[in-house]
Parts: sequence; structure tokens; C-alpha cells
Amino acid sequence: MSTEKKTGKKVYFACPMFAAMEKEYGLKLAGVLQKHGYDVFVPFRDGYEAAAFEGKTEDELVRMIFEKDLEEVRKADILFFLLDGRAPDEGGCMELGMAYAYGKRCYGFKTDTRTVEMSLDLNPMITGAMTKIFRDFDGDTAIKLLEDYLAHNDL
Repeated sequence: MSTEKKTGKKVYFACPMFAAMEKEYGLKLAGVLQKHGYDVFVPFRDGYEAAAFEGKTEDELVRMIFEKDLEEVRKADILFFLLDGRAPDEGGCMELGMAYAYGKRCYGFKTDTRTVEMSLDLNPMITGAMTKIFRDFDGDTAIKLLEDYLAHNDL
């Protein structure tokens, strides 16, 4: 496995980021991508997180975060979306829509069982934008699926 960054392989990593566990798992997945040579932008690590700012108005925070994330989606070649949660993260859904509209390749990753119903575990508007979704309800197995894929394929 190469840790050398791949040309044209800039990844915008969309994920829930409001609990320590979400952040920890998100960083673990970003690490897998980085280990395979991808240059990964993680919004809460590399961008702005509203909770970390004091003295800014809500309007200032919104504009600052929106513009930074929009810029990073535009610069990315690939969007990788951690779809876990009761519903996929609203910000991530917006980022997915932007990335898809810009012609980016979009990948999903899902281990959460909460949304399984009537054989559609995700909204078709989300699934339809994806090039591939790595899914297994065991997080370690899902990471192994991703690792195996990356050992033989590019995103």
C-alpha cells in the first residue's frame, strides 16, 4: 500500500461530526483512504467547526463554513460519504448533491442498521448519486471491504 499521494485523487470526506464517536470513526476511515495515497479533506479537522469559534455571529459562522466546504467540494475529485446515523447527515447530503452536480465520483460507506426498511436502506436520491457504497453492519468488516477494494482499485 502506498502512502504517496495520488495525483487527481483529492477526496472530500463528508461525515457526521457532532459526537466524539462519529469523529473518531470518521478519522479512522479517512486514515484508510490516506494510507492508500488519497489526499483527504475532513471538514471538522481541516476546515471549520462552529463549536470551536467564539465571538462570531451565526451569520458569520454559516457563511464561513458554507464557503469553505463548497470550495473544498469544488477542488475535490471524489466525495466519500459516511452514511451512518438515523438519517444521513444533512450537511453531507448537501455536499453529495453539490459533488454529483459538479461531476465528481461519489462513494458511500454504511454500517448503520437503523434505516433498513422495505429493502431500501437509503433514499434513492442518495443511492443514485453513488458510484459505489461499501456496506456491512459490522464496522470492522466494512473497513476490510474498503481496504480490499482499494488494494486493487482506485476510487
